[in-house]
Amino acid sequence: MSALSPLGAILAVGMSAVLAATAPTAHADNNRLNNSVIADIYAAQHQAGCTNDVKANAQLRLAAQWHTVDVLNNRSLNGDIGSDGSTPQDRATAAGFHGAVAETVAINPALAISGLELINQWYDNPDYHAIMTNCANTAVGVWSENSPDRTVVVAVYGQPTETLPQTSAVSQSPPNGTGIDPNPDYDASDELEYGTNWLAWILRGVYPPPAYPPA
Repeated sequence: MSALSPLGAILAVGMSAVLAATAPTAHADNNRLNNSVIADIYAAQHQAGCTNDVKANAQLRLAAQWHTVDVLNNRSLNGDIGSDGSTPQDRATAAGFHGAVAETVAINPALAISGLELINQWYDNPDYHAIMTNCANTAVGVWSENSPDRTVVVAVYGQPTETLPQTSAVSQSPPNGTGIDPNPDYDASDELEYGTNWLAWILRGVYPPPAYPPA
């Protein structure tokens, strides 16, 4: 095999740099995905006849984060039980939430998961569908993590026994934050995201799709 010419070597180095710069990172900001999951839960509940608005909860988000990281790093896990034997209720209580909880977990053997793939996993699972559409679940926390060959999304749903100020709940965000932005930056990518996130609902005859839940 002949050696590369000087020009070929320069081009090869340049192409490698471009590929490295444009390759997706395993720990990208998943804020938009997490928000879209809450919007999907909101839509599922209202499609089922719920009149309340599910609210993001910082304690449940922390419980979801703990389990998401655990499932990402322990390939034998594929459900609600943590590597330490903890249950969703155990983790929510440890995170400071007071009330009954339930959980849905999505695992995709790839770097990312689309809103359509995720909602189909949960919508077509009778147990998960029942959790999503339970009007008593008025609080929710969502977290997602990625590795090159595994994406995990966890939603923890709660029935709070005490009313917590929403401002204090959403202000306790982890460093990368997961609160819903009521005035997000708008560009062409939002149009594509809108269609991707809501395609599952549109195919089921729900149009126009429900708006994002109140922040």
